[in-house]
Amino acid sequence: MVRRDHQFLLVQEDKPGQPWYFPAGLVELGEGFAEAAVRETLEEAGVAVRLTGIVKMVHTPRDDSARLRVVFVAEPMGDDTPKSIPDEHSLQARWVSSTELDEYLLRGDSVRQLIRDLEQGCPVFPLSVLETERVRE
Repeated sequence: MVRRDHQFLLVQEDKPGQPWYFPAGLVELGEGFAEAAVRETLEEAGVAVRLTGIVKMVHTPRDDSARLRVVFVAEPMGDDTPKSIPDEHSLQARWVSSTELDEYLLRGDSVRQLIRDLEQGCPVFPLSVLETERVRE
């Protein structure tokens, strides 16, 4: 969740008619969650960011695997003009206020809820709550 004053950065996913969501994506091999969040935001929205905290972690256990999603809070660094030319990552990105959300087809209610939570002062945890385990070789 990239925040600029009272606006949040949303991206339109990579096919016309697709919904809008926060920049997001998978962690690549050898990459940490924080690195992935910064990379995905730049790829999908064209905006460089600095992570400032974590608002939520969601774990989804499955029979054959597990998924862990980390929702970071970030702020833009430097030029915060979102991309407007489609590519393989997204169609476009925009700064959107919570009062404008009804104008967008959102991926789900989680977009609206997360923005509402952050605007109402939900806890934002320090980045240090997510540690990278050191593996002994």
